[in-house]
Amino acid sequence: MRESVIYQEIRSDGLLEGRQLGLEEGRKNEALLLVTRVLTRRIGPIAPPIQEQIQTLSVEELEDLGEALLDFSSASDLTNWLNEHQP
Repeated sequence: MRESVIYQEIRSDGLLEGRQLGLEEGRKNEALLLVTRVLTRRIGPIAPPIQEQIQTLSVEELEDLGEALLDFSSASDLTNWLNEHQP
């Protein structure tokens, strides 16, 4: 079975999908880390409920937040942004 063409194709597809998921997860973790560090430096410690909201953001939303936070001056700016960008 290990040598069958179908087995090799399925295995190859599974490995590729696993790599893609791992890369996406790594990308999200790095974006989350960077956004959290910059936010903390810009507006101070982030309350745990707000941190939880940030952790639910997609990579694209984290990138948008990363751009928006450059204009933040208080925690209320972050709260307002999150309220506007979450369903």
